[in-house]
Amino acid sequence: MKADFVADIGNTRIKWGRCVQDRVTEIVSLPPNDPEIWQRQLQSWQISDSACWYVAGVNPQRRDFLIDWLRQQAQQAVLLQSAAELPLQVALEKPNAAGIDRLLDAVAANTRREACRPAVIVDAGSAVTVDWLDEAGVFRGGAIFPGLRLMSQALNSYTALLPLVSITSPAPKLPGDSTRAAIEAGVYWSVAGGITALIARMAEKERTLPMVFLTGGDAQLLSPAVDPSTIVWPEMTLEGIRIAACGLALASER
Repeated sequence: MKADFVADIGNTRIKWGRCVQDRVTEIVSLPPNDPEIWQRQLQSWQISDSACWYVAGVNPQRRDFLIDWLRQQAQQAVLLQSAAELPLQVALEKPNAAGIDRLLDAVAANTRREACRPAVIVDAGSAVTVDWLDEAGVFRGGAIFPGLRLMSQALNSYTALLPLVSITSPAPKLPGDSTRAAIEAGVYWSVAGGITALIARMAEKERTLPMVFLTGGDAQLLSPAVDPSTIVWPEMTLEGIRIAACGLALASER
């Protein structure tokens, strides 16, 4: 079945995408456990019965809850959860141990990656993943570390006096002239610096500079702090789901 809609279930939000003419044309970000808001979105998009959804995500409980709810709304829901379902070569000892979102990002990146050129994929959400695609498009793994929100929460949770801050503007000034400003600067530039350092480390032995893709909920916040040639692609994971769904649909027709 060809995908009419795709859904990506994250740890903080879920994203829906409408698929039209071989691309994701609309995206909405929704709370993970609010069927009333989901229902309003169904009505807003005027989604008919028996539309086909492909769903993937890193939170199994929320993912399965959405799938059950979609089926109750007379929608067709297909779960993507295995590396074997994806048009991607994964050079890991346990391919299914990698987060499905990381693999789906790689599926999407391979459609825009220049031939014989490696790529780095940065997905900045609750956690930040920085992954490597070699020049043949093979997923080689990468690094994972806390994102902006988790770092802020950790400082607040494990100290007596540091406040909980929310970073809403890119590139906080340095030096920070208050405790709150200092936390904002420290968290932001730690994440941005970690991304930059990991990209450089992965690419240091390569003859060709990698393409760099940036996605995730904090992509827009972090984009001013990365190389200007970085491709910011908000719908990247959703495109990966759509592309994988197309491959499965074609395979079923053979």
